[in-house]
This record gives sequence, structure tokens and C-alpha cells, in this order.
Amino acid sequence: MKIIKNRLRSKMSDDFLADLMTVHIEKNIVDTIDSDSVIDEFYGLGKSSPPRFSFLVPSLESMTAKPGLRSLAAVSYTSLSLSSPSKPLSRSRSHSLIHSPPKRISTPNAHHLFDKTPHRDPFEYTRLLFHYTRNDRNHDAISLFVAASRAGLPVNGPVLSSVAKACGSLRDQVVGRQVHCQCVKSGLGEDVSVGSSLVDMYMKSSEGVVEGRRVFDEMRERNVVSWTSLISGYAWNGWNEQALELFTEMQASGSMANPFAYVAVLGVLADEGSVGKGEQVHGMVVKNGYVAITFVCNSLVNMYFKSGMVSEARAVFDGMECRDEVTWNTLIAGYVGNGLELEAFEMFYLMGLAGVKFTQLVFVTVIKLCASYEELGFARQLHCRVLKSGLESHRNIETALLVAYSKCREMDDAFNMFSMMQGVKSVVTWTAMISGYLQNGGTEKGVKLFCEMSREGVRQNDFTYSVIIMAHPFISISQVQAQVIKTNYEKSPSVGTSLIDAYVKTGSIPEAEKVFQTIDEKDIVAWSAMLAGYAQIEDAVGAIKIFLQLTRKGVRPNEFTLSSIINACAGPSATVEQGKQFHACSIKLRLNNTLCLSSALVTMYAKMGNIESANEVFKRQGERDLVSWNSMISGYAQHGQGNKVLEVFEDMRTQNLEIDGITFILIISACTHAGLVDEGKRYFKMMVQDYHIDPTMGHYSCMVDLYSRAGKLEKAMNLINSMPCTADANVWRALLGACRVHRNLELGKLAAEKLISLQPQDSAAYVLLSNIYAAAGNWQERDKVRRLMNERKVKKQPGYSWIEVKNKTYIFLAGDVSHPLSDHIYSKLDELNNRLKDMGYQPDTDYVLHDVEEEHKAAFLYQHSERLAIAFGLIAKPPRSPIQILKNLRVCGDCHTVIKLISVIEARDIVVRDSNRYHHFKNGLCSCGDYW
Repeated sequence: MKIIKNRLRSKMSDDFLADLMTVHIEKNIVDTIDSDSVIDEFYGLGKSSPPRFSFLVPSLESMTAKPGLRSLAAVSYTSLSLSSPSKPLSRSRSHSLIHSPPKRISTPNAHHLFDKTPHRDPFEYTRLLFHYTRNDRNHDAISLFVAASRAGLPVNGPVLSSVAKACGSLRDQVVGRQVHCQCVKSGLGEDVSVGSSLVDMYMKSSEGVVEGRRVFDEMRERNVVSWTSLISGYAWNGWNEQALELFTEMQASGSMANPFAYVAVLGVLADEGSVGKGEQVHGMVVKNGYVAITFVCNSLVNMYFKSGMVSEARAVFDGMECRDEVTWNTLIAGYVGNGLELEAFEMFYLMGLAGVKFTQLVFVTVIKLCASYEELGFARQLHCRVLKSGLESHRNIETALLVAYSKCREMDDAFNMFSMMQGVKSVVTWTAMISGYLQNGGTEKGVKLFCEMSREGVRQNDFTYSVIIMAHPFISISQVQAQVIKTNYEKSPSVGTSLIDAYVKTGSIPEAEKVFQTIDEKDIVAWSAMLAGYAQIEDAVGAIKIFLQLTRKGVRPNEFTLSSIINACAGPSATVEQGKQFHACSIKLRLNNTLCLSSALVTMYAKMGNIESANEVFKRQGERDLVSWNSMISGYAQHGQGNKVLEVFEDMRTQNLEIDGITFILIISACTHAGLVDEGKRYFKMMVQDYHIDPTMGHYSCMVDLYSRAGKLEKAMNLINSMPCTADANVWRALLGACRVHRNLELGKLAAEKLISLQPQDSAAYVLLSNIYAAAGNWQERDKVRRLMNERKVKKQPGYSWIEVKNKTYIFLAGDVSHPLSDHIYSKLDELNNRLKDMGYQPDTDYVLHDVEEEHKAAFLYQHSERLAIAFGLIAKPPRSPIQILKNLRVCGDCHTVIKLISVIEARDIVVRDSNRYHHFKNGLCSCGDYW
């Protein structure tokens, strides 16, 4: 109050009363000084003041004597009925009226009394206005201001400042701009308090940021409240760079920041992750003595946590003299945000021991932790604690409990929570319940709930649509998309990404592309989803095109984006160099050691024929999960290195990983391609007996393939007959392929019939059966099968091979003469053919399944696509450099023999990837051991 007395004693103007009240209305001061104390100060000053202040005494006495707004303030909040007194009220009587216990009556009554009050004192009106704004009765404050304006009462700085503050709290810029006009009209726009309130009012809305800065720039005098209002507004609206620049400008102007300014700046630095600047601001906080203020320390804790500096955040927390609920909430949320969930649980426990009341926010945070860890027991305990605390009606807590029960697969409890919620359920609650059903196998119930949500009139949001799209095929993707378009969510990244994922899973890549193009602001998840779609169909060209668009947009790829593009580069249409380039990109971005990306690299190198590089990446992995081990096992299996597969698997078993059924499919498949029948049987038995994994159709298909390739067709048939489920197409296809190799006509016919009945449009069944007849010399039956294919319009995929030379891919069909160097290619083949004959090679015409003469059969073999590709590679690539070709079908036995001999003649390493596996030819030998 000394400050107030000094200002009173130094003020000579008759209208200093308005200036004095301006001091009290300033932000953060008006909330700590009682208006009555101001009146008391006026009263005392007037009585003891020198003659120049003597005019105060009658004005203050008349203020206590009149039954105007001073009495109205009491009448508005009490049940007292005051009539005009016949004599002035005593000062003590007036004071008792003002401090009577509040009993709220309706605002219309207050305004009615105001309209009927014969003496409308401006000071009493101002006091009532202050009371409204202090107690967040902002609508009442604005209504009172309008009524007073209609009554012709004059306005002053404190009034306009209070009304602007009320408009800011209500985010009402329409009335706020009218108040601004009134400020300009009355000449009070340059008042520092009014200007600060206008800045604060504009900055509380994103549409008013520019206007708020304009008001600030036009202020001739600024104080710490003016600066703080603008800085806080910038921070609130996400204009972080401007907030930091303004804070620096404030320091340079000599205006010392208050605690609220530091809180705003620390919030900006937390969002920006600017640790260095945050530490500097921390030093300024300590220097200015604000380190003892709890809410400032709370902001410091939050800033350090968001910057990943957990120990520094904990040090600030430990050094705090006084902690409130916000402090503990910030600490617990900070631990959760940094992946330290167990520490968050510990802090929750310590919070209870400290006697701090659990808030709604901390309950929600810890319940979400229970959901993440699927801690059903603890979630139930927290539910009980919520009931005891009387917070059970908070919708956020109810929804968090619902999600926790869903995550713990207690859908009955989750639905009970949902059903017991009072009032209208929010879209968040509906979405959480639908998501719970979809994640726990209750897809039909989820879809029904989605339909009920529409009937209840609850408008779905983008998250709802993102969730319900997962319900395919119980719900039509196109119908959901139509509703998405109708509700204007088609440009939402989350909805678009879900639609892309759904279309990709159904193989509708063109539809996924259309959705992708409609998304306005594509986030990294949307880009990654589209890349994953191209990877699924092994379209390296399309994936690279999308990746180039991503980089041109300035989007920084993450490990998931790069893993998707690398998976696409593992497809047969990709070149070896493309995968290497993206590997280099991952190294440049320092993402190559991330788990998902390194596993993708192992798969890519293995599929591209470079099993040594795959192994090098695998060995460098600092951390490995099940996917990493499976990738390496799959790589060795594809390359026919069955013994290496078993070595890696035994190493894997020592890591105490939870091995799943996919691993055993890979193991048995590796045994199949290496001819390790006994080992395959042993691992199948181990899976069932030691790991308690129930065999799936995939496991049975591998076992049938294992027996069939080894010529144990009877055992394969016995297994099929003893299976607990009906054999699918993969089982019969494996048996049919083996019957063709081992020329078992009767069993082949049975397998072909079963396969055709399951997949009548699959050309493999017809081709294999016709080949069995052809190998047996039964051309009539072979022709019948071919005619059946024509009648059913089943088209056989033509065999072709391709080779990459100087980053360009060349494709060859059997007998192809379209290549510009065709003459040179056939000349090279003639040369090779002569040298093969010198080595004693004789064509195996059993692999020619056409009814022609023997010499023509040899010509057919001579022109197979893999031989053309190898001949071109020998011409186009430097001497002794390795050659790698790919073929879409299984390489024939005669070509397999020829390529072994070519590796000797040309002294070349030749790698052939066919539809089954990789063949590494070197010095006349193949890695498959002639078993494929």
C-alpha cells in the first residue's frame, strides 16, 4: 500500500482517481489487492491529507452516504432490502455491507436494481464490474457494462480494461473490437492498463494475433504486463519464434520479466526442445529470485522433461520448497513421456505418501499406464480410488478406465463403464468403445456400435473413421469413404492413412493412390503407408517415385519410411544398386541401426542375392528382436544354406526370446529346400511339445512339402489325411509339384483335382498336371488339360528372365529376338553350346513338354530365357565379374546343368533367383546341391 500512498501524494490532477484504479486493475495485481482496502486507503488519506487533497473527503463521504452502486454491490449478492436512508451510512456500516457473506442472486435482478437505482455512482459501478471479472462472471460483467453505457455513465480506464479482460476470457472478439473502438473514442487507448488488456484479449484468439501485435506496437508506454500478454499470446497460438524474439527484445528494453513471462517462454522452449536456451532462462529465473515460485518451477520441470533431460527435471523437483498437484502431475507425465513408466508408477505412489490430493489429470495418466502395461489388477484398484475420491463422473477418467479394461481384454467391464456413463457420451468415448471391440475380436459388435452412434446423433470425427475402417470386411471400405467425404474428412491425414492401409491390404493400390492424392497435409505416416503399399506389391518403381516426391516436399523420412522403401527394393523389379542407395541414405540420416530398418536391410540384401551383406548387417545389430532373427533365418533358407539356418536358430534359442510359429515355418521350409527331412520332423515336434505352439495350415503345408520333395509321397499323403483341418490350396500345390518331379501320375491327378476345385483360375494346377501327362507321353490327356484351360479362360504366365546391367534392367522371353544385340547374344550361345558339347554335355529333352521331334526339343532348351539373359551378361559385363539373373518360374533341370558348366567355362560366379530360391553357381557346383 506504500506504493499507492506515494502515487496519491504525487498526483496533482483532480481526475487521479481513475489513474489510481488503473494501477489496481493491472494484470496479476488486481487479483491480490482487495478493492475495499483501496477505499479504506482513500478514506484515510483524505482525512489526513494536506489541503490540496481535501476534496477527497466529501467525495468519499458522499460515496458512503449514497445508497447507489455501493449499496447495489451488497444488494446484488445478499438478500438485504435497502431503502434510501434518511442519513448517511456510517463507514463501519458501509464496510459491513460490502463484506457481507455473498449470496448469489440472478444477474437480471442485479441489472434490474441497477436500472431502478436513483443514484448511479460510477465508482460503485466500477467496483461491481471488478467483482464480476474477478469471479469469472464475464457475461455478467459485459451485461453490466452495456447497461451502464445505456444509462450514460462515463467510462474510464479501469472499466474498459476490465471489460476487455472479460471479452478475452470469453474469446469474444466481436464485443472486444467494440470495446476497442470505445477505448479509442474515449481517448483511453494509450492507457497502459487498457492497452495491455486489449493485447491480452486479442492474443487469446488465433485470429487476433496480428491485431494484438498492432495494439502493442501503438502503445506509447509499456509495462511488464504488456510484454507478458504479447509473449504469452504468441506462445499460446504456436508462434514460438516470435515469442522468443519478443522475450529477447523485452530484455533489451530494460523491462524485467515477471514470473508469468518466464512461464510462457519456458513453455515455448519446451515445445522447441531448445535445451541450451532453456538452461539460460533457468539461470535468469534463479538470478531474479523466482526459483521459489512453484508455478515457475513447474514450467522448468516440464521444459527439461520435454527436452529429454530427465535428471535435470528431477533435480528441479527435488529442490522445490513447495510442491502442488501440478508439480506431481508434471513429474509423472514427464516420466511417461520419456518412456520411464515404472518411475511414473513410483512417483504416483510417493505422491500418495506425501498426502497430495490425486487430481483428475494424474488419475488419467496412471490409468493410461495401466492400459499400456495391461495391469488389470492395478486398474481396478485405481477405479476404486477414483470412486472414493468422488471423481467417477469425470468423463476423461471414465474413458481412460474404459480403454484400460479394453486393453486388458475385459470387454464386459469396458461395456459396463460405457453403459453407466451419465449424460450424452462424447465422440471420444464412443470411439474408444468401438476401438476396444475391434482390437479384441468383437468386430461385429464394434460395427453395430458405430451404427448406433449415428442413430444417437453423435457426429463421428476423424479418429472414429480411422478406427472403423479396420472393421473391413464387416464394413464396406467404399461406404465408409463415402461417409468420410460427406462429412469433409477426406483430407484428414489420419483418415486418409487408414483408408490407404485398408485399400493396400485388399490389393487395391490404384484406390489407395487416389486417397493419397486427396490428403492435403500429408504427414510422414501417410507417406510411409503409401510406400508400404508399393512394397507389398513389390513395385519398386512406384515406391521410388513416391519417395522422390517426399524428399522434394522437404519431408524428412523416418526409419519406418526407409524400411518401406527398402522392402520395395527387395522385390524382383528392383535393382541391386537401388537398395544400396537407400542403405546409404539411412546411414546419412543415422537411422541404419534402428531395429525395423536394419531388419529390412537384412531381408533386402538376402532377397537381392547378397547373403554376405545381409549377414554383415545382422552382425552389426546392437539390438535384435524376433523379426531380426527371422529375417536372417529366412535369408539363409532362401539361399539353400540349411545348416546355417539351424545354427542361427540355436543361437536364437539362447536369447530367451518368445519364439512364434512363423519362426518354425521358416525352419521347416529351410529343411525342405536342403533335404533335411529328419531335422524338419524334429523341429516340428519341438514346436508342438516344447513351445506348445499349435500347428497351423502353414506348418502342415511345409511338412507336406518336406516329405514330397524328398520323394516320400506316401508320408505326405498320410499327413494330409491325418490333419485336423481340411487341406488348403498350398498343401495340394506342394504335393502336385512333387508329383511332377517324381512323375507320380495317379497322385498328381488327385492333387490337381483338389487344387482346381479350390482355385479354378490358378494356372499352376493345369500346367503341372499337363506337364505330368507330357512327361508320361500321354499327349492326349495333356491336350485335354490345355483345352480345359482355354474353356475356363485360364492364362498361363509366360516364363521370362531379367538381368541388371549398368542400372538398367533387360528382360528376355524364350526365343526372344527383340534385343538390339540379339545377333551377338545368339552368337555367344552358339559358342557356349559348342564348348558344352566338348565337355560332354547332352541335352535332357525330358524337360521339353511339347510333342515334337528330339532335335526340336534340343532347340527349345537352347532358347530358354535364362540362357539368353546369361549370354547377354557375359557380353555386357566385364570379364570374371559375377552375373546375377532372376526368373519368374522355376529353373528347369537342363538349364541348371548348363549353368553349372558355364560357371566353369567362363570362370564366373553366377547367381540365379527363381520362383523357389537362390542358386549360387561356382566352379561347376550349385549351392542347392542339386536339390530344389
